[in-house]
Amino acid sequence: MKKLSRISAAALSAATFAVAMTAPMGAAHAQQKFMTIGTGGVTGVYYAAGGAICRLVNKDRKNHGIRCSVESTGGSVFNINTIAAGELDFGVAQSDWQYHAFNGSNRFKDSPVKELRAVFSIHPEPFTVLSRKEANVSKFEDFKGKRFNVGNPGSGTAASMDVLLGAMGWTKANFGLATELKADEHGAALCDNKIDGFFYGVGHPAANIQDPITTCGAKLVPLTGAAVDKLVKENSFYAKSNIPGGLYAGHPDATPTYGVLASFVTSANASDDMVYTLVKSVFENFDEFKKLHPAFANLDPKNMIKDGLSAPLHPGAVKYYKEKGWM
Repeated sequence: MKKLSRISAAALSAATFAVAMTAPMGAAHAQQKFMTIGTGGVTGVYYAAGGAICRLVNKDRKNHGIRCSVESTGGSVFNINTIAAGELDFGVAQSDWQYHAFNGSNRFKDSPVKELRAVFSIHPEPFTVLSRKEANVSKFEDFKGKRFNVGNPGSGTAASMDVLLGAMGWTKANFGLATELKADEHGAALCDNKIDGFFYGVGHPAANIQDPITTCGAKLVPLTGAAVDKLVKENSFYAKSNIPGGLYAGHPDATPTYGVLASFVTSANASDDMVYTLVKSVFENFDEFKKLHPAFANLDPKNMIKDGLSAPLHPGAVKYYKEKGWM
């Protein structure tokens, strides 16, 4: 990623120099302001969320002079670590990993990210388990001894899978094979009979859940039981939820599970003006934002500024929320 960033920076510098040679100084200066959002796999809702936010920021670029771009990344944990390293301005992260990062728990026990700041929460993310139709799976425990995708390293999905396995008293060795495919790859692997199931934290409806259901009759698997009950009881960032019935072919009834919220985060080092501009761009165009993905349809701004947020709100976001009378 660092190499890619350097190449992108070089290209942008060259473009900026070219603009500066042909445009007034004010315009050239405006072209030098950039913000980058870390998301997830290109078929996931994180990427759609980042794209939607950038679309709204860029819509008014002539007034604020900031160009927003999206990067497809490994997901929640990667985004938080990369924001902490100063290589991303913003990122999407599961609410549980925002909590662990700021409080120095779980994977962040030895490296808390105290400069992490919340901006707002987005859509609910039920933990979703899909099985191959021929795998004869009706509950998660049926995957014991089977081929299962636990998620790619750096993703919130993989980290949350480890937490669930720990609560069950399992390890990855309980699977016949534990793969670490990216979200963009697990659906095809399921339909190609390379894995029997996968675990994924995602907002619904999601393309990479829809595709294997449509292509090879994959089945949603409930995620319930004593381990889930314990996790929800002991961790305020988890909640029981349902994947609504009727979203996917062959699934008329709701599928019970548990999950988190997707959240939008930044660093305390991000400028107040940049964060304020992004927040204002989203909420001044909120009806348009909700239409950019079905998972956003029921969002409420007054819940988005408090639900699922463990890190302190960034001052640039607070400024806008107070102006709106929400705080």
